[in-house]
Amino acid sequence: MATGSNPGPNIPHQPAVNIERPQDFKIEFHPRSGREPLYQRFEEFGVTPETQAPPVDETPWRPFRSRGDFEFSEIALDAALNKGQVDRLLSLIARIAQGDTQFIKHEIVVPYKKEQRVFEVHARPLWDWALDLLDNPLLAPHFVWDAQRVYKHNGTDFERFFNEPWTGDRWWDIQSRLPPNLDGAAPFCFILYADKTKLSSHGTMKGYPVMARCANLPVDIRNGEGIGGGRVVGWLPIIDEEASEQGKPGYINFKRIVWHEAFIKLFTNLDKYSKTGYSYMCYNKKLRWLFPVILILSADYEEQCMMSLIRGAQCKCPCPVCLVPREELSDLSKTHAIRSAKDAQAALNVYQQSKSQGEALLKALGLRAVANVLWIVEHSDPHDAMSVDRLHTVHSGMGGYHVFGELKAILEDVGREAQAAVEKSVEEFPRWRDLNHFTTVIHVAFTDGNKKRDLVMQAFYAALPVLTRRASPEGFRILRVICSYLQLDSLIGLDVHTEQTLAMLDAEFLVFDAALKDYVECAMTSAVEDLKTDWNFPKTHLWTHARRDITRKGAARNYSTRPNEKLHGPLIAAYVFRSNGKDVAKQILRVDHHKCASLLLRGCVDALDEHCRLQALGDAMDDSGDDISHIAFNGHVKLGSPQSCSTIQDIETRLGVHDRAFQGFRKKFSDFINTSLPSYGYQLTRWVTIPADFLIHEHRYLKVNYENTVDWRQSTDHLRCNLSFHGQSRFDCALIQLTAERTIFVRLILMFKCDIPDIGAFQFALVQPYTAGIVGGTRRIDRDLRLIRVKSVPRVDSIIIPLKSFIRGALLFPDPEHHDEYLVVEHVDSDMFLRMKSWAR
Repeated sequence: MATGSNPGPNIPHQPAVNIERPQDFKIEFHPRSGREPLYQRFEEFGVTPETQAPPVDETPWRPFRSRGDFEFSEIALDAALNKGQVDRLLSLIARIAQGDTQFIKHEIVVPYKKEQRVFEVHARPLWDWALDLLDNPLLAPHFVWDAQRVYKHNGTDFERFFNEPWTGDRWWDIQSRLPPNLDGAAPFCFILYADKTKLSSHGTMKGYPVMARCANLPVDIRNGEGIGGGRVVGWLPIIDEEASEQGKPGYINFKRIVWHEAFIKLFTNLDKYSKTGYSYMCYNKKLRWLFPVILILSADYEEQCMMSLIRGAQCKCPCPVCLVPREELSDLSKTHAIRSAKDAQAALNVYQQSKSQGEALLKALGLRAVANVLWIVEHSDPHDAMSVDRLHTVHSGMGGYHVFGELKAILEDVGREAQAAVEKSVEEFPRWRDLNHFTTVIHVAFTDGNKKRDLVMQAFYAALPVLTRRASPEGFRILRVICSYLQLDSLIGLDVHTEQTLAMLDAEFLVFDAALKDYVECAMTSAVEDLKTDWNFPKTHLWTHARRDITRKGAARNYSTRPNEKLHGPLIAAYVFRSNGKDVAKQILRVDHHKCASLLLRGCVDALDEHCRLQALGDAMDDSGDDISHIAFNGHVKLGSPQSCSTIQDIETRLGVHDRAFQGFRKKFSDFINTSLPSYGYQLTRWVTIPADFLIHEHRYLKVNYENTVDWRQSTDHLRCNLSFHGQSRFDCALIQLTAERTIFVRLILMFKCDIPDIGAFQFALVQPYTAGIVGGTRRIDRDLRLIRVKSVPRVDSIIIPLKSFIRGALLFPDPEHHDEYLVVEHVDSDMFLRMKSWAR
């Protein structure tokens, strides 16, 4: 009905109703917080008064007299000066920045076979480190105390999602159990990591650092390397293996006792405050009672056995989280009772009353007859704190070792030609930012889980033409296992999980279970030697707890060991360059302590620089609000790597000889300007003629910012269009918005900008489009292995598109068996993985 029209004699006139669209996000705070639910628009989400930055310190280098004095000290610290110089300089920084707090050297005495054995432990109490974080004015506005349940509107209703630890159910449950009579009671949540590392290249000198992170800080801060990031808080003793004692239960228990007796040195006052709370005045003048909690234990399986005190991979129940029998580890369709600290304590009490009865009970539970130090901290059940680690369990273990080992064994049986074909495809795998590149597959072994992750993905695509259903039944079945493995890995690795992605995770585990059983059945009758038929080992099972971890502790990156593994490098460097090989723990920890003191001041200085940069940016804005400073790029696309100007006729003549994509380039450009440009909102009053001497400015680099479909934040792709990029031809692909309803993949041929008289400046790309699907229907292998296939149009049918139509970059793998057909590598990142779930439909 038109505005102002007569509504009719029987219909009373009613004023127009303003239907307001629902808010994008909803946050429900824990009832103990006393806060009402918060509804926010997309642009407001995550921005609250609590996260606003405090005033910037105008002289953050104090007590140094000037910034120059501080930076001189910082450079000297990085220069690995001699011991005398380092001691004098760094002790000054330490006294200035962090007072006199140092690591404390403890001696613990543990009896073994009527002998008192003494071990050294270097520890900095966790609560002392926590107070340093709380007193840091740069971190104060970023702490999150209250548990939250967060929702995003999906167009119909609010759907809950999980990302940060405080969005998980465990934080909510802990806050519910805190004393109800204390206003502002909240958990202070620790993430602890421990692992041995080789300090010397020959492996004779080892270290055993314990690292801590604060789960109350956002993931970008706590997983970073600067202020608020991880810190070494302890150095545990390493027990030299005794050949005569190897494998004896008493000796194994003795080593566990030493570990837990050493670990308890970190918990000074922690057990007390976990019961009574610690009164703390926040920067916003709100009094809180903080209760320390060990929320997450981040470790590989060996360390998880030590932390949870289970008996290891060969015991009756080898999982540190649940009571799955060893013979059922490979059955992913079943669920089992979750372990609890109360059950472990009850079993140990029985053992202390009757060793025979207690030992039988402990053995049935797969537990050691040792008291767990984590029991003394309230709400810190070690079995609940155990978390799936993608690096060791998935990338280094299930995928990089077991599944990939089967693939290599099958390729060796198929023959040298098949191996050579796979290795060639891997070597020619398209380059992509942050994706490791390999020149060989079969006869190489990596210890780096990141490389194993990338190698399994690339080998999957490379082996498709070789391990067909007819050529190798075993090979085809292992490809189905790898296909499901890649799906699970991408799902587990999402930084934000919704109810929908969790349902996908549940369904995919059943697919993987069926594919693995099918492979085992084939392997049992196969003539290929040494194929694995028994998959009852912990890493087959451990990742099934991913869904529980996500709903209880947030996304997988909250408990990843990757950020902590990165800290091993600086510790090794400190041993090599700043120690004399003796009394190693003391020297390395002193360097780490002083380095963190320097980082504290560096963080303050960087904050001031950023403040000044933003002020300068504001001063550079003209009256219309346009940014004329060219300091930062916050738009959608930005060209880089400019080349010299060329005429359009010169490009067509010079490049059209070797590449049909440039044939008729001038006519294509003219037709596009006159027929397609109006559809982008530009009104033409006349036919635009493109002369032969029309200048275009070629560029070979494109930066594309886009909204990530996983966490709704900005992500960036870096695309190349270069005949020789680091000695390799590189013409990247992208996903573009061709029409309002249609998105397609394209390959870059030429990127350029130009000025069209009387219209304005524009940025364009000459691209080769890819059509979705194959004429005649999808191939059977695509259905079996869930491949997304596209086909390129002839080069002569290249088209011109505006750069603003780019959605994001894409990685396409050429199918060596089918000319001009490509497979979309959906596992290159989480955003592409989720986009392809809807795009393929």
